Amino acid sequence: MIATAVITILTFLTLSLSILLFPSIKLGKIRIGTYWVTALAGALLLLCCGLVPLRTVWDALTDTSAINPLKILVLFFSMTFLSVLLDEVGLFRFLAKKATSVTGSYQFSLFVALYCLVSILTIFTSNDIMILTLTPFICFFCKNTRINPLPYLVSEFAAANTWSMMLIIGNPTNIYLATSAGIDFLSYLRVMLLPTIAAGLVEFALIVLVFRRQLKKKLETQEDDFVIKSKPDLVIGLIHLFVCLVFLVLSGYVHLEMWLISAACALSLLLCTVIVRFVRRDGWCYLTTSLKRLPWQLIPFVMSMFVIVICLGHQGISEELGRLLGDKACVWTYGASSFLAANLINNIPMSMLFSTLPGDLSSLSGLQAVFASVIGSNIGAFLTPIGALAGIMFTSLTERFGIRYGYREFIKYGVIIAVPTIVTALLVLSLVLR
Repeated sequence: MIATAVITILTFLTLSLSILLFPSIKLGKIRIGTYWVTALAGALLLLCCGLVPLRTVWDALTDTSAINPLKILVLFFSMTFLSVLLDEVGLFRFLAKKATSVTGSYQFSLFVALYCLVSILTIFTSNDIMILTLTPFICFFCKNTRINPLPYLVSEFAAANTWSMMLIIGNPTNIYLATSAGIDFLSYLRVMLLPTIAAGLVEFALIVLVFRRQLKKKLETQEDDFVIKSKPDLVIGLIHLFVCLVFLVLSGYVHLEMWLISAACALSLLLCTVIVRFVRRDGWCYLTTSLKRLPWQLIPFVMSMFVIVICLGHQGISEELGRLLGDKACVWTYGASSFLAANLINNIPMSMLFSTLPGDLSSLSGLQAVFASVIGSNIGAFLTPIGALAGIMFTSLTERFGIRYGYREFIKYGVIIAVPTIVTALLVLSLVLR
């Protein structure tokens, strides 16, 4: 048990340091994220030392339950493909253009429009997609109009990591924690609807309060002649996303697992896109770029963290941690601890670990622990860059555009905004799950 604890702590510590000091390394023309290399090294070390039997890992990977990491990865990558293809076609940039064209001459109107746009799109896609697609747009727009980008970047990142709580597909951490407790799409929504809305309203008010002076300034709007380049691809993509969401809502009634639904929709979209390419003969850029943009490095990272969590359970460490947190006031103990743990070890390994801590996941205390951990994994993402992979991508994007938004800025705005927001969400959750 001691050896497992030491290796795990060193892995998590090295992971945090790599994210802060050297988030990626360049080998030739390929840039590789160090976070998954660190996690993989830790998992291989545990396996080589015999601290977790290969048979135990294999049994977990071939398990038919919903918490099989392979099923969760299929669900996440399928939904990501649906969203990324729509972005490549130009949907999100087109919507952003529309949002800015009706905002008037003051920054506050633009701020409200972009916050609402990010919030709505995050609910139906995911936080990572919003960060990747709208951050460059915000940086370009603010540079061209000579306005301070911080209010818009803070609101985008905070909104993407708050409204992602509403649906189970909004964040891979939601998927893992919810499926580990056997929670279906609608059951999840019924619990998380009110906490998400309450947290979003408080968060919005806090951001407006922090940046009220900048948002009173006038805006120099500029024309953007962007248009959708391939309307057939857009229509096909929207139809597949809509059908996928409908079946995910009905998954508990039609007795189909969510990963099967999302995979079927993604494969159908892939096939339809290929057919459109042959019919239109206008190149394969949408499809190939979409496939390249998928977060492939997440696969070794998730699998490595899964091995580490399996080892912690095999050695009895997870049970000890669960006993330490107890089964009293689970909304607050699990909410606070998951919020902090996400910023120590990243929210994906935190979610994997916390899904094993509660004793009876079907009990009221177990459900409180699961949903509180969901809230902690999402809102904890905007306390520090370590909190989520979205934070790592966000800081690299802003740095590319010459905007300083590092660890200090995360902490500064995270304490002011994230702490009251998570307290609000946990308070409403405690009322919902009485």
